[in-house]
Amino acid sequence: MSGRISDSTVRRLSLYLRMLRDLERAGVELVSSAELAERAGATSAQVRKDLSLFGSFGKRGRGYLVGPLSDTLEEILGLDHAWKVALVGVGKIGSALLGYRDLSPRGFDVVAAFDVDPSKIGERVFGLSVRSLDELGETVSARGVEIGIVATPPQVAEDVARDLARAGVGAILNFAPVELGSVDGVPVRTVDIVLELEGLSYVLAAARRGAERSREGA
Repeated sequence: MSGRISDSTVRRLSLYLRMLRDLERAGVELVSSAELAERAGATSAQVRKDLSLFGSFGKRGRGYLVGPLSDTLEEILGLDHAWKVALVGVGKIGSALLGYRDLSPRGFDVVAAFDVDPSKIGERVFGLSVRSLDELGETVSARGVEIGIVATPPQVAEDVARDLARAGVGAILNFAPVELGSVDGVPVRTVDIVLELEGLSYVLAAARRGAERSREGA
């Protein structure tokens, strides 16, 4: 493998892995590139191209062995390692993330949660005691936190991301509705729910406009 792998490729690998895990639980031993493509909304050629970036998998006319390919994708995506995660901002989104039970089985262990609201500090949320943000640096170091999650109001998100970077995390996931880019050299990925909904709104509006044009032309 050489060069940087695109974010879109990494996302597809995650989709392939999710499907492979489902197939493995169902007792399926072989899967074709066409089957993976159908489930991922890709093409067979795209599946083969994505996987070929990391080596040679499967046999022509037979497909891929589900178990070994699943193990390989877990290693490629770094999921053979349990990543320690800290969350900053225990509001509605933050609390929902703490209660998301699929994080730990997928390799993401949330070990600390922080907030600035005195009424929340010391409160236990899904088994974690909420800490003061003043304890961020010490806790990140002591617990070996590698990924930080920002779930704060937008006006403080950049400062919090910078605090996480200075504390030593290697990557940040941002749920605040503001684009951050990298912070002090630490990569940041932003999940903007409004942008995703606007994308869906466009799809629905375009379909409606197409239907209206069809009626007018009838």
